[in-house]
Amino acid sequence: MFVTAVDPRPAATTSYPAAPPLPADPAVLSPTVRDVVKAYVGLTKPRIIELLLITTVPVMFLAAGGVPGLGVVAATLVGGIFAAGSANTINCVLDRDIDEQMRRTRRRPLPRHAVSPRSATIFGVVLGVLATLELGFFVNWLSSLLALAANAFYVFGYTMVLKRRTVQNIVWGGIAGCFPTLIGWTAVTNELAWTPVVLFLVVFFWTPPHTWTLAMRYREDYASVDVPMLPVVATPVATARQIMAYSVVMVATSIALWPVADTGFVYPLAAIALGVVFLREARALLLRAHTGAEGAALRPMRLFHFSNIYLALLFIAAAIDPLLH
Repeated sequence: MFVTAVDPRPAATTSYPAAPPLPADPAVLSPTVRDVVKAYVGLTKPRIIELLLITTVPVMFLAAGGVPGLGVVAATLVGGIFAAGSANTINCVLDRDIDEQMRRTRRRPLPRHAVSPRSATIFGVVLGVLATLELGFFVNWLSSLLALAANAFYVFGYTMVLKRRTVQNIVWGGIAGCFPTLIGWTAVTNELAWTPVVLFLVVFFWTPPHTWTLAMRYREDYASVDVPMLPVVATPVATARQIMAYSVVMVATSIALWPVADTGFVYPLAAIALGVVFLREARALLLRAHTGAEGAALRPMRLFHFSNIYLALLFIAAAIDPLLH
């Protein structure tokens, strides 16, 4: 369905300067307890966890047809934080070689040597075990297994296999980030249904535009470490076309939730309004690419930042709708 146009420019032979070495970090030379805690929290990538929770809790409202039990919400949040933190920590361990070279990631704990790879690995595994047990005993084992599957796919499927080998890395690797929609639903119902599957697909189609706009901004970073993100191997126009294509399908899928979940009018109105803005931003990016703009002139971060707002507001609307329906 989506065909990638390869950049005719010799990107593979282009030389990008390596990031200069970091100056000595006082927090590493003589760390305080606060520095150590901050380093371990940094391994879990809190901003990514925030996005995952945004797609978990609202689905629980939709599954409950109103306000879910606070106990199950709290237990799901704790387990979700542990599970996502585990996957992100192990990702940091496996990607520490390229993180140290990329300007965007070289301030992470492992490139700064604030945490040793061995300690980070142990921390990630412990978080994963705690997540599996906590979700299993305090939520249900279906949710626990789904979280474990998401972690395994992110670590083994995306980080170890896809990321450095194919331009489709984030398309299929992004599946791991779609699982919170299923986990939120099963936490309440202990069974799967079409409603969370539709929301799963919304996040699936949302992930490429979200990630590729960020990769457009940091194209040189990815190129310098030979990670074949789409903007590295395709022209700005080809990348923007892919972003537009996925955006159209994402918006159509988001609207499809209306009949599937039999929602009221709050959700579809929000989905249409947010979708129009998203498509307008995607089209603006494509038009800038057609003018020959590159790098900062493309302003890809406009769509990247709005994509975060889009996902949050869309899922909030899904949570509010059953309260008013």
